[in-house]
Amino acid sequence: MKKSFALPALLVIAVIYTQKVTAQKAKKKEQTQIAIVTGQQDRLFWANTLYKIAYPVVHNLAEGTLKQNLPLELGPQYYLPVKKVTYLEAVGRTMAGLAPWLALPDDVTEEGKMRKQMRDELLKGLANAVDPNHPDYLNFRTEGQPIVDAAYVAHAFIRAPKALWEPLDATTKKRFVEEFKSLRTRKGAYNNWLLFAGLTEGFLLKIGEQHDPARIDFSIRKMKEWYAGDGWYSDGEKFSMDYYNSFVIHSMLVDLLGTLVEKKMAQQQDYDLALQRMIRYSEFLERVIAPDGTYPAFGRSITYRTAAFQALAQTALMEKLPAHILPAQVRCGLTAVMHKMFDGNQNFDSNGWLVLGFNGHQPMVADQYTSTGSLYIATLGFLTLGLPADNKFWTDPAASWTSKKAWSGETLKKDYKVEY
Repeated sequence: MKKSFALPALLVIAVIYTQKVTAQKAKKKEQTQIAIVTGQQDRLFWANTLYKIAYPVVHNLAEGTLKQNLPLELGPQYYLPVKKVTYLEAVGRTMAGLAPWLALPDDVTEEGKMRKQMRDELLKGLANAVDPNHPDYLNFRTEGQPIVDAAYVAHAFIRAPKALWEPLDATTKKRFVEEFKSLRTRKGAYNNWLLFAGLTEGFLLKIGEQHDPARIDFSIRKMKEWYAGDGWYSDGEKFSMDYYNSFVIHSMLVDLLGTLVEKKMAQQQDYDLALQRMIRYSEFLERVIAPDGTYPAFGRSITYRTAAFQALAQTALMEKLPAHILPAQVRCGLTAVMHKMFDGNQNFDSNGWLVLGFNGHQPMVADQYTSTGSLYIATLGFLTLGLPADNKFWTDPAASWTSKKAWSGETLKKDYKVEY
């Protein structure tokens, strides 16, 4: 009996082994197929995701239905008059992230068609935004919060003047100038808010309008004083560990100083130093992206999601990454973050609007100044879409980012503080 069952038993073992090997090969093949994603595929994913986020804001503003349709979800203990601030928040923050992408020339690709539609609708909506007789006229004239979000509007104009500012009609341009100047009746917080006032005045300087040099100078001086070292600024007199160096400080300071140098109102070395510090800070941002695309949810305003990577995205956009950080590893790291954050619909409601939370509907983590409009700052993580599709950021083969190298035993650069 034992001998009669020996052969069938071996056959069973062989079949099981073959099935196991086949399954392993299939899994390996599947993993290989998943790994082979081109930069052009990454780019289309970025473009589709940015379009998905921005479309409800831009389209509704163009149609005159933004105030009608934008949800008014509020963080716990929210203390602002939401209807006076949230709409400008949504518009300014959305367009600041869109601007570099919309600045690219038209083309006949799927992405190009989306980009042109987005630009055309935004230009239409911007005229509505400053028309006092339009239902979607945005409030610049009262409350302190508009100081913040007018600066994001101005930042978009600075980032894409030929796409977003120059095409506006004379009346709309005049109205924006008047709205920006109206902000001078109020003062903001004694922290990163100084940069908001400075940047808006910097834009007025850039287009040859009367500006307030004191607001510009004060914002620059305080940022210099608040530099904490190793690429980090203190947000005010006391340091806080959060992403405000990326949400606001580095990008606005560098672009404001760039405008001042252009107008011969600042020294080139001041700009160069601020840029060096942003480059250094961007190294930290690249390193905090975990191998699986997650990143730490610490500090204020984690509901701003991918805006946490604005400084890294802008450094890559400017093609100023340190030599040891390949453009492709930044692309792959940020793509991993975006897949983690936006592959599902957990961050959107049934009508496509962003919901309060970090990765999902988590209103308990929203700050007391956060409403639905605030969330559209997430677009700032997509700035590198402003590089054309044939740039090496998009064409180079996939590369591991630093933490992925570290956790897989690959060679990586040691990290040391800098003295500037």
